[in-house]
Amino acid sequence: MAAGWEEKLPAVAMVLLQCVYAIMALLNRAALMKGMSPRVFIFYRQAIATLVISPVAFLTREKSSTASMGVRTFLLVFVAAFIGVLLNQTMYFEGLYLASSSIASAMSNLVPAVTFLTAAIIGMEQVNLRRLSSIAKILGTAFCVGGAVSMALLKGPKMLNAQILPPSNSLVFQSLAVDTWLLGCLCLFASMCCWSFWLILQVPITACYPDHISLSAWMCFLAMLQAGAVAFFFERDLQAWNLSSHLDLTCCFFSGIFGSGIQFFVQSWCVSRRGPVFTAMFSPLCTVITTVLACAFLHEQVYLGSLVGATAVITGLYVVLWGKSEELKVRQMEAESENTAAAKTAQEKTSCNVDLEQPLLTDHSTNEV
Repeated sequence: MAAGWEEKLPAVAMVLLQCVYAIMALLNRAALMKGMSPRVFIFYRQAIATLVISPVAFLTREKSSTASMGVRTFLLVFVAAFIGVLLNQTMYFEGLYLASSSIASAMSNLVPAVTFLTAAIIGMEQVNLRRLSSIAKILGTAFCVGGAVSMALLKGPKMLNAQILPPSNSLVFQSLAVDTWLLGCLCLFASMCCWSFWLILQVPITACYPDHISLSAWMCFLAMLQAGAVAFFFERDLQAWNLSSHLDLTCCFFSGIFGSGIQFFVQSWCVSRRGPVFTAMFSPLCTVITTVLACAFLHEQVYLGSLVGATAVITGLYVVLWGKSEELKVRQMEAESENTAAAKTAQEKTSCNVDLEQPLLTDHSTNEV
């Protein structure tokens, strides 16, 4: 019973994490629409995450197995913090400014496709078209991407007629006078690519540094320094650093504690247990949750295409998870067969040694002669 629950624990953790993402997307959208600077917000978020997770990492460090961080591991963590936190969140919040929380969540479904393609190219994910599990992963990824595109592009009858105008204080929007929706989608696509690369980087990082809590603390700390440098460069006005409302404080603390500190730990742990593709495949759930909550609380536009896309997203998610589970079963069967063959070979060698140690003539036969 305990073993079965341990197998389900990564999936349960990822489902709960998608709920956190949905709540965080709504809070971030509401706070940014009221004028909070995204650069300052990223810095506060990582600072709060560092303050929360660092004591936990320090207290559990002595009890955990000693994991040394060399120069190579530190550089990997630094690059992962820069790509997966600074670039990822900067592009995400710019896209959230120019688009909407529903579109931002729909674009996040590109993470499984980019992660799967990248992992397959570098040989981290096995693809065998003769196996049904690989075909299921490919078709499931196509369903997820198709559902995400339909949620963002397909119109049809409006389910909700309210509309939120895009803000004018976006850094990208001020420098480029182009269509806000298209630019927002491009920023969100860049953010999803950064997140996919972050998931891929977790494999070599966790192999060299298996202490996930300490790794999360280092990630938050380095991201805080990077975000602070960028924020001080772009935000010279001290008024932008003022958290003037309860919404800003709630957004920073919730995103810092759950969105960065706990999220990094859960993501790294799940990647070490099931791989980056399995972790990325749960992002479609966030789309459905965010769309429902955005419709109810932020009164964002929701079309019939969103419902069709959500259905395709859920279908693709379960198809991919089925393919991953079948692939895991095949690996377990192959490992068991290899262990059985090795045990049989060892037993045969032992029996041969015993036979060779036996004398050819027994004492009884010698007496008869």
